[in-house]
Amino acid sequence: MKKKKVAVFASGNGTNALQLIKHFKNHSHIQIGLIVTNHSKAGVIKIAEENNIPFAVINKSLLANNSYMTALLNLYDVDFIVLAGFLLLVPPFLVKLFDQKMINIHPALLPKHGGKGMFGMQVHQAVINDGDPETGITIHYVNELYDKGKIIFQATCKVEKKDNAEKIAKKVQELEHEHLPAWSEKLIMQMRYL
Repeated sequence: MKKKKVAVFASGNGTNALQLIKHFKNHSHIQIGLIVTNHSKAGVIKIAEENNIPFAVINKSLLANNSYMTALLNLYDVDFIVLAGFLLLVPPFLVKLFDQKMINIHPALLPKHGGKGMFGMQVHQAVINDGDPETGITIHYVNELYDKGKIIFQATCKVEKKDNAEKIAKKVQELEHEHLPAWSEKLIMQMRYL
């Protein structure tokens, strides 16, 4: 049985992409086959190069181009997509093409602190501003709206009085690194037997 190929979409440093690459490095059924980013200077490109994983740099118009994106994902035989800090809205044709085969990780407990513009430190600052006693991560399926897809899994961490946005970011990132690879594997393995 051939391996399931995963494309990781990321806009930034790629710390979650790196965890996924490590997790699936010697996996018998799954491999990271492609990195897609919308920033030509994103740290995730260096991670792709260091791990000999092909990467594609796209922009908003290429992402919205059905024939281009379909050809790109077909070229690398992509079966599943993980959005790991990808900041562009996924177009409807891609949502449809990867229905129940595309997940996102969000650095807060959805439905709170989600939507357009809610990423990185903005999310953690919103948690502090609202006086939330806890925050965490949400892994969810991707639909046509920012952070509105069906929730698959959430993990929480406490927000202490003394925590600033950077401290919360560190706690949340630990949860991301712990849970995203395992949940990606679980969902892809389930898909293998459908």
